Amino acid sequence: MRAIIAVIQALMFIVSSFAVPDSNFKVWVDRAALDISSTSELSFDSIDAKENCISEEEKALCRNWYEENILSTENPAYTFKVGGRDFRRNLDKWEFSFSPESEVGAVYRGGKTTYITIEHKKSDIVATVEATIYEDNASCDWTVYIKNNGEDKSPVISKFYAMDSVIPTGRKTDVYCSQGSFAEADDFETMKTRLALLPLVFSANGGRTESFLPYFNLVGKDCGAVLAVGWTGQWYTSLAQTIGGTKVEAKQETLKGYLLPCEEVRSPLVSLTFYDSDNAVKGFNSYRKYVVDCVSPEGTKQVATTGIGVEVAGTTEEQVLENVKNIPEDWAESLDYAWVDAGWYPMSDGNWANNLGNWYADPARFPDGLGDISKALESRGMELLLWYEIERCCKGSEVYNGCVNNDGWMIVNEEDEYTNYINFANEECLEYITNYMLDSLRSNGVKCLRNDHNYELLPFWEQADEQWENGRNGITENHYVTNLYKFFDTLLEEIPGLKIDNCASGGKRLDIEMARRSIPLWRSDYNCMDGEGNSNPGILEATQAQTYGISFWYPYNGTCAYIYNEYADRTNIISCSQQLSYYDIRPYMVGNYYPLTFGGLDTEKYHAMQFDTDGKEGMALIYKRENVNDNTYQLVLNGLESKTVYEVYDYDKPETKYELTGAQLMSEGMKLTINETPKAVIMLYKAK
Repeated sequence: MRAIIAVIQALMFIVSSFAVPDSNFKVWVDRAALDISSTSELSFDSIDAKENCISEEEKALCRNWYEENILSTENPAYTFKVGGRDFRRNLDKWEFSFSPESEVGAVYRGGKTTYITIEHKKSDIVATVEATIYEDNASCDWTVYIKNNGEDKSPVISKFYAMDSVIPTGRKTDVYCSQGSFAEADDFETMKTRLALLPLVFSANGGRTESFLPYFNLVGKDCGAVLAVGWTGQWYTSLAQTIGGTKVEAKQETLKGYLLPCEEVRSPLVSLTFYDSDNAVKGFNSYRKYVVDCVSPEGTKQVATTGIGVEVAGTTEEQVLENVKNIPEDWAESLDYAWVDAGWYPMSDGNWANNLGNWYADPARFPDGLGDISKALESRGMELLLWYEIERCCKGSEVYNGCVNNDGWMIVNEEDEYTNYINFANEECLEYITNYMLDSLRSNGVKCLRNDHNYELLPFWEQADEQWENGRNGITENHYVTNLYKFFDTLLEEIPGLKIDNCASGGKRLDIEMARRSIPLWRSDYNCMDGEGNSNPGILEATQAQTYGISFWYPYNGTCAYIYNEYADRTNIISCSQQLSYYDIRPYMVGNYYPLTFGGLDTEKYHAMQFDTDGKEGMALIYKRENVNDNTYQLVLNGLESKTVYEVYDYDKPETKYELTGAQLMSEGMKLTINETPKAVIMLYKAK
């Protein structure tokens, strides 16, 4: 039966590969292919807090794999072809040299970095591998760069794999993966399936994380590893069972072409977090710790935001300043940012979406820009978060006019004048838009840039290849994505304290390279209200289920369900919130995560999650949904110290405390009586 299922899946993924890569059909086929062999009804074994710590054996496991497959002249995990000749089959034609391993944190926080230079003996092609090991986190990552140092165009570069190698998980490997964000109620639903000899194939949809997130937890008989692929474009990953473990292929889906003199292309970043356990929850928490310690931008924390100008068409400076003034004092003490959304710029027709590219405040409504609003916020202990959609611009806008007459600066959409794209792949254009945005951010006093991204870019990259790249495929995408990272890095370097909100049409750019530079404060557009202020059906169940799914990979994330009652407020408990409720307990959400009961979107089921700090203290969120008939819930916790005694109490009844050992709480647990429906119960615990 497994063989038949694997064949059907392989055929469906082949069908998907021929589908338009920015289509709903591709998303449907991709998800349907996985659904036939997977389950979202996940359960995890109990794990003691001490087992959840990263061990010396796991650090050694990572170090050994890293040295044997990355710092290797015999079996590198990456490969490519030059002029049709495979790099790994012709290693004797290349000269390797290694830089000394850096001090911890010299390049990336918590990591020690080595640069591997690989020179072709008979041509001017040079490959450079930037490789980093994060020993305290049993993690490593690497990126491969290929450059033409010659004076003529190079042979064709093709089959450029950031990873084409085996992770030694052993036999019977299970993979956990999550759907991406398609503005649906089941966004981020996480599934488990068994790998087979025929590969499971995952890829972006139109260059965005709609079908799947590029994160995979591999659990085998011999070890586990969490794989993350960093590419904010059309990424591709395949996973297959082999005798030795899990065969992984990861790359930019399409890249084939010669390189011009001094031209360079890069691979996606690949990250691995190793763990020595067959309990997937150990891998998830090891990866979350790695993200918090080493990946998220330095200074990232749980944040709280509020709106002072949401889609501000018609709103004046006086009105926004009045909104700032009216923020209650007790709110202001906890708020980090107040945001002004789309429409703060000049709009000839009153439509925020038809005037992108005018990134200066409308002088008729904001004669002095947004600087006074920023100062008013700072006087109350907050900072300005401002919405942009930088890459897209409308015909006739300031940025459009600044780019369109320069060859190669603008990817023009002849069918829709409102959806043209700045060509970040062009170096001169990159310099122009970087300076433009630095001026805009500084003049408006922006401390958090909300970067939106509402259309699939892959068709525009392909159009640019046809227009300018003379038969080379994937070159525009490669340079565009590479320069997009440079762009964000420059903004962060030049504006002290700046943070980036990776809005991206709600969770459509969720990869580890973006996680290095930003946090997603708006993870799914399913939570948007319609023009009449109505929420989508089942918004509370969807929000709860999305928190369950995205928390496997993203300790820092945000959203809001715009319903106002206690049950909704407790549904909105997330690490980065647009509501201030329960600010005191939300820090637990960037610690360890333990899914307890998956209710999905079913209103007849309980739904429960647990978050804590290294087994010492934490909380469980239990949602009794509106059609649940059972008034009792057996709360069984995870990740505690077995012999430690804990005080456990209801958030609403702190005076009544129960004392149980970690072993008791992780085995039989405790029975909760919940008579009210719907009801969200918060249970807190702390080691004595």
